[in-house]
Amino acid sequence: MMGILVQICFGNAKEMNGKTMAKILIVEDEEEILESIELVLKSQGHTIESASDGAEASQRLKIYPYDLIVLDINLPIMSGHEILRQFRAAGGKTPVLMLTAQDSVESKVAGLDGGADDYLVKPFNAAELSARARALLRRNSEEKSSILSCGSISLDTVSRQVLFEGQPVQLLPKEFALLEFFLRNQGQYFSADALLERVWSAESDSTKETVRVWIKRLRDKLGGLERCPIKTEAGVGYTLQAAGKDR
Repeated sequence: MMGILVQICFGNAKEMNGKTMAKILIVEDEEEILESIELVLKSQGHTIESASDGAEASQRLKIYPYDLIVLDINLPIMSGHEILRQFRAAGGKTPVLMLTAQDSVESKVAGLDGGADDYLVKPFNAAELSARARALLRRNSEEKSSILSCGSISLDTVSRQVLFEGQPVQLLPKEFALLEFFLRNQGQYFSADALLERVWSAESDSTKETVRVWIKRLRDKLGGLERCPIKTEAGVGYTLQAAGKDR
């Protein structure tokens, strides 16, 4: 046990810096291992949610969207294999990295045949965890350009550079996550509750007022209320639209 923890906590946890922030679900019933994996992935700027048993994980997957699932096989109530089977049967496409203490060919084959995208055997270090997570996230978004833009705004998901009217803008992680989300969903309207679900962790105690504050901060850095393309429609929500389009 301690071998796993030491290797995870003190490995190379900088390997994924500069990559697109993702929303990741970790399903692991051993608390110390769960906390160690969270430490590694949070250090990369990702939003992390967790579940400690199969029932909780299955419920989360029915409600919340994720960019990556890190799924242990041996779990209380429902196994990782069963969670994955149900998730794929329901049409879930999110990449899944399975974790197990069993280093057997049969176990790996069962996981991969069940819909897993990759397999990681305990104990493992942070460098390996980060590399495999990075590869799955990259594979999931490889058809998307690293440059997202709308009007005078440009965001590079790889270099994490943001330009407004040709000038660099320094954004805090949550501001960057909000802007990236809006750029990937241009023209769509999102309520404050929807933004809390998609951009914030489910465990966060943030409120609708939190969303309003962060959007105001983001707008202030992108030309202010009149020039920023992030608009508010009363009773509908927030949207990002290029200049000249109807609100």
